[in-house]
Amino acid sequence: MLAEQTPSASASEHVASSAVGRFEQLPKWLNLIPMVLQWLWLGIRYRSISLPSSANPRITSGGMVGDGKLEYFASMGATARAVTADYIGVVNQPGLDAHNVVARMVDAGLGFPVVAKPDIGWCGYGVRLLSSIDDLRDYLRRFPPAQTLVLQRYLADPGEAGLFYAREPGAPFGRLIGILLRHYPSVTGNGIDSVETLIANDTRLRRATDNAMHECRYDPQRIPAAGEVVRLSTVASTRVGGCYQDGSEHATPALLARVDAIARDMGVFLVGRFDVRYSSLGSLQRGEFTIMEVNGAGSEAVHAWDPKYSIRDVYRIVFAKQRLLFKISDANRRLGHRPIGWLKLAQLHVRQQRIMRRYPPSN
Repeated sequence: MLAEQTPSASASEHVASSAVGRFEQLPKWLNLIPMVLQWLWLGIRYRSISLPSSANPRITSGGMVGDGKLEYFASMGATARAVTADYIGVVNQPGLDAHNVVARMVDAGLGFPVVAKPDIGWCGYGVRLLSSIDDLRDYLRRFPPAQTLVLQRYLADPGEAGLFYAREPGAPFGRLIGILLRHYPSVTGNGIDSVETLIANDTRLRRATDNAMHECRYDPQRIPAAGEVVRLSTVASTRVGGCYQDGSEHATPALLARVDAIARDMGVFLVGRFDVRYSSLGSLQRGEFTIMEVNGAGSEAVHAWDPKYSIRDVYRIVFAKQRLLFKISDANRRLGHRPIGWLKLAQLHVRQQRIMRRYPPSN
């Protein structure tokens, strides 16, 4: 059972809100409509609705959909690799022996616990913390055959952030267009109520406990001590009760310089999000972090999901990101990097959705 006691608020320097923002309360299909309409308008203006697939030419669809985590790792030079958590890629071939996988882990300097995640993933689907070879064997059994997964060193740092980066072709420097602070779903004990009761009294967590694609790993009857923080999940996605906070105010020249150097060490990587772990906000501002994974042009501006923002604020942030994405992609197209067609983009999307439905539940 995962009943991990997390650092206190003074250590992590920020506290998640249990409030659910107005934007999150909207049905997914409804909040997508304005985004799709603007996307179509930009597609008409720039003569290609799939234009953003040219944003990062060395990545499948520019990172819009169907891209794999290992693609980004493979594009890294020494500077980027040095700050990326150790990992191995594994193809889940029939008859794959867990002991052989462990031997590969040892060769790569990995030991349990490790985080297992699909190479092609989204929103934490299929991401599980594995503590033993039995956990690994179970994950391989449940993972789709012939598909690729990633085993990566577990990072225990208390903070997790998404660093949104963009650079126009030929520009001397890139910029951080947003910082997302992710807060894991957790409850704080009062010495009286059980974990189950604490969850039931939390608006955000109550929305996420019934999820067929996620296994809540906690003892519902346990009564945490007063002030004890019990983390409920390996992943911090809002779909499992996590909370997103806009941390853009914490951007510093040192952080930007570090991210810019890493992005430039990845070939023609112009738009995307670096998902990182860090020990404190001060260390993050100094550019001290470890990369878990990288996402490309399809990275949503989810720092706009901060509950403090109105629906108008959310769309203002998202629309600005979409406009910048098309602008950069258009400049890349002029340099000879052609976008893929909309039909190919749709095929990649359908394939990814089909595979994701077969992943083991996250935890």
